[in-house]
Amino acid sequence: MDAPGRGRSEGMDPADQWVLNPETGEYELRSGPSAPRSAVPGPRRSAPPGTDGAAGARTRIPGRAVPPPRGRRGAPDDGRRGRRPAQRKPKAKRALLWTGGTMAFVVLATGAGGCLYLEHLEGNVTTTDVGGAGRGDFRRDEAFNILVIGTDKRTGEGNEGYGDKNSAGHADTTVLLHVSEDRSNATALSIPRDLIVDIPDCPTRQEDGTERVVPGLQGVRFNRSLGEAGRDPGCTMLTVEQATGIPVDHFMMADFNAVKTLTTAVDGIPVCLEHPVDDEESKLRLPAGESTVEGEQALAFVRTRHSFGNQGDLDRIKVQQHFLASLMRKMSSSDTLTSPAKLVKLAEAATKALTVDTGIGRVSTLKDVALELKKVPPKNISFTTVPVKDNPAEKIKATVVLDESKAPRLFEAIRNDVSLTEVKRRKKKEKDAVAARLKGEKAPASEVRVQVLNGGAPSGSAQETLRWLQVEEGVTKSENAGNADEDLKKTTLEYAPDQAAQARRLADILGLSGSAMKPGESVTNAQGLPAMTLILGEDFKGAGVPLTPPDKAPDDIEKSTADKVECAS
Repeated sequence: MDAPGRGRSEGMDPADQWVLNPETGEYELRSGPSAPRSAVPGPRRSAPPGTDGAAGARTRIPGRAVPPPRGRRGAPDDGRRGRRPAQRKPKAKRALLWTGGTMAFVVLATGAGGCLYLEHLEGNVTTTDVGGAGRGDFRRDEAFNILVIGTDKRTGEGNEGYGDKNSAGHADTTVLLHVSEDRSNATALSIPRDLIVDIPDCPTRQEDGTERVVPGLQGVRFNRSLGEAGRDPGCTMLTVEQATGIPVDHFMMADFNAVKTLTTAVDGIPVCLEHPVDDEESKLRLPAGESTVEGEQALAFVRTRHSFGNQGDLDRIKVQQHFLASLMRKMSSSDTLTSPAKLVKLAEAATKALTVDTGIGRVSTLKDVALELKKVPPKNISFTTVPVKDNPAEKIKATVVLDESKAPRLFEAIRNDVSLTEVKRRKKKEKDAVAARLKGEKAPASEVRVQVLNGGAPSGSAQETLRWLQVEEGVTKSENAGNADEDLKKTTLEYAPDQAAQARRLADILGLSGSAMKPGESVTNAQGLPAMTLILGEDFKGAGVPLTPPDKAPDDIEKSTADKVECAS
């Protein structure tokens, strides 16, 4: 590949190829060695419009003001496109932690030069085929769940003394990130490594292309779902789905080195301590109050547990959540977003640090993930932990189990896209229109004509529901129409305008919400008569079990948000 495609030109650092043109206020890619190395040069003569690949020439990023990520989609031109960054007031910042700095290549990936740089970054990303454990593609118009896995694998310079010496990498720090369908909010759910779970049988893809099923385990620590006996991230995804009932679409995995490289790329991140720390095991030494950590010290901060709370893993999780929120704020700060050098360092560090599933394994797809995350306000990104309690089977408390009085309600809220923060989810008119679908005349059950399809529910659900509707509820004009063309996350009922009364009766029987009712068209049943279409989605819980989702999150769930600075105690 040519030099620009590899991100370098005759030994030039990639960061030095992106310069600010003071005449246009835009970043441009310099492909030759003759131009000065300053990232933000002083006044100088720029290449004339239309210059192509001559030495010292620069490739202009078309239509991009500085800094590009601050603009609102569809915002009108206010006449300030040619000004320097210092002359502009920062707009609302957006959080982009979870792809580990993909904002870097969102900024750089515009124009011909940016495309070449994306090709270079493509070679940095490692992918793992998890088969049916995840979704095959990334969909920008739906809610999505990404499992972020931090392993204790000892790869990387200076990491020989960390983690389990003989481990291929356990699931040491695990966060399930749920991003809402309307991008108004996100929930980061931490899963304790010492949580007792059942690990299901796990099909894994071998290097020669064959498949091997790793046998499951009953009643073991969650962190054993990865690394041991050849279990890959797909096994951890399946374990999370089984334990929480929340489908996992994709995964991102990083080791100790990622913490060091990402924090170094942004010149450190601020952390806050309520008391000084001098930890012999992690080698963390910090005064009370605010400090800036990067590299080795940042890794020590997230690994330390004997200096916080009750010196257990649950208290360390809280500290890690504070750390991640701070890293998020630093990555989305104007200081980072207006620095080409930092953005390139972030892009390089992030892509080299990540292992992802094949569904999001292309840099262009990771960019799409980042753009969707960019829409979520930091104040509505919630950090919380799976509700747990001490394992009653142990005399010496070392592991935890699910708190059945709290955990199922939290899982249900996340499954149904309910925010843990107060958000404005819909305009009043739209909300009223959805609620109105349930109001009005209801047809008798005997007049309801419906075809039942399985669109993601457990096998046999359509037939089970058909029997229940006919025998228990008197919906005798119902029939099994087999499998839907595609799986749906949520059960839906589609009906024509003249079937509204039938739809309201069936929604009442099934316990459907107004949002599950989809005005549309009717289908023709086996008798040649118009019928509604009921598709049982992944949220289907069994015939006769109401499908009305919660409209608010549990009040007793401890949480924090990404926009607030909190001190570790």
